[in-house]
Order: sequence, then structure tokens, then C-alpha cells
Amino acid sequence: MSITKQNADNSPWLLLVFTLPSNKASERVGIWRKLQKFGSIQLRNAGYMLPNHPVNQERFEWLATAIRKFKGEASVLQVQAIDDLPPRALQEQFRQARAADYEAVIEEVKKLKLSATGMSAKLIRLRRRYEEIVAVDFFKSPLRRRAEEALRQIEQPPEKAGKGKVETASKADYQNRTWMTRPRPGIDRVSSAWLITRWIDAKARFIFGSDPKKHAGAVPFDMYQPGGFGHDEDHCTFEIICRRFGIRDKTVLVIAEAIHDADLEDERFGRSEGITINTILDGWERQGLSDEELLKRGMEMLEGLYLSLSRSKR
Repeated sequence: MSITKQNADNSPWLLLVFTLPSNKASERVGIWRKLQKFGSIQLRNAGYMLPNHPVNQERFEWLATAIRKFKGEASVLQVQAIDDLPPRALQEQFRQARAADYEAVIEEVKKLKLSATGMSAKLIRLRRRYEEIVAVDFFKSPLRRRAEEALRQIEQPPEKAGKGKVETASKADYQNRTWMTRPRPGIDRVSSAWLITRWIDAKARFIFGSDPKKHAGAVPFDMYQPGGFGHDEDHCTFEIICRRFGIRDKTVLVIAEAIHDADLEDERFGRSEGITINTILDGWERQGLSDEELLKRGMEMLEGLYLSLSRSKR
């Protein structure tokens, strides 16, 4: 087995090799757990591998620093090729590792009973575990879809999802429009405005008020008055807009879960991103920022979240 060290541009793999003193058993277990969490695979007895991404480079460098503090030795190598393991074979090893993780999630989902005590907490834990696996599923295991579907079915049973017919809306009818919402926008209104601009009406203009009747032609969203786009049963405005316009982008649907948890506070999906954004929006509001500035900054945060989640999924 020959390993070649090259620069990051030409080296698709990272290899962490290390040794620890024999009396550092607990530290060894801690390092192993981190390696598992980061999604690495063991390369025979040579060390642990990850795809050469900046985040993975940082993780291995961090682990190497920790190992040296434990009086061990560690090196992070950038690997160009392994002569008896072609890239596809290595990628398949990563897929197999993640397949085992997804299988474990699927099996746990099968054991859940909707009426059982503590069901909500167990489901939140499983959803978080699933997202952790996705974050290190570098080569997209074919079992990812099965695990996602298993979680969705138990989070939103078919009889509940099919309750009531969803009214659809056409993007063509909502171009170059003025959209109206309540002042002091929070997470649902900010994210809905981002969704509208990015996926429905690129030239949307936003105004704030409490009475849509005073602004003829404006499209109300997340308003208390009937009409426009707002909460429906146990769905937030962001979710309703996605459903009515048929937005099925996978990253947007993940964000929808985060907005739901932050806005309805029912912890259905166990996601914290929306809660964090809402906390930041609250801090900006306390600074006295205008409605327009709150909306602008919030939409920029949502765009950053979208790009970050999209990259992690790739």
C-alpha cells in the first residue's frame, strides 16, 4: 500500500495517524468517539480517513492537537491516492458505514409507538441523530431516503397529513407584487419573506401594517385577518406557503421544520436553527432596528442558512 502526500487541491483524502500512551485508555475512547461522530472510516491499521474538505481538515487538526496534549503523537496527511483502493471503493466504504447508521435509525423508528409515554422526546432524539448522520454522509448512502421517509411518516401520519384539501397557488399570479405583514417581524414572517423573494416573487416589495384593507392589492401573509397566507391548523406560514406553491426543495423543507419548531414551539422536529435566528431577531429588535432593517437582516440570515444546509447535504 503506497500513500502519496500532495497539496489539498490534488489530494481528495485526509488521513489521521496517531499513537497514544498505553495509560491513556479513557482518552483513547474519547478520540474514537470523536472519529465516529466525524464520520471517519479506519484504513486498515494505518489510521482514519475523511474526504479532504476544509471542515474535515479542521476536525482532524483539532483531534491531532488534543492527542498531542495527551502526550501522544499525531499527523494529518493529505492523500492523493491509495494504489490498491480506488476512489470508488473508498467511497463505498463510507456509504456502507452510513448505511449501518441509517439502518439503526430505521429500526428504532419501527419500535416507536405513537401512544407511548415519552414518544415526543424519543422522536426528537431520532431526528437529531438522523441529521447528524446526514452531516457526515459524504457520498449519499442510498438508505438516506428510507430513513428520512420513515421519520416523516411517524412525525406526520398519513391520516393527519391528508386531512383537508390544500388550496394551491400559481407563481404567475404573484409576480411583482406588494406583500404585507405585521410590524416587528419575527422568525415566521422573516423566513416567509425570504421564501417569497427567493422562490416565488423575485421583485417582491414588503410593507408593514395591521389592516390589509388599507392597502388594496397587497398580499397579506402571517396576518391575523383571513385571506392571504397564514397559519393553518398546526402549520406555520412558511409551511403553508411551501405547500400552496408546491415548493419541494429538500433544503427548504428542512428549514420549514426549523421555522415550525421556533414559531409553534412544539418541538415536533427537534431543530434548533430557527430558535437561534429568532433569538438574534429579538436582540436586534431590542436595539431599536426598523421593521425594514429587521426583515433585511433576517432574510440574509435565512439565505446563509440555506446555503450552509445545501452544502452539507451535497
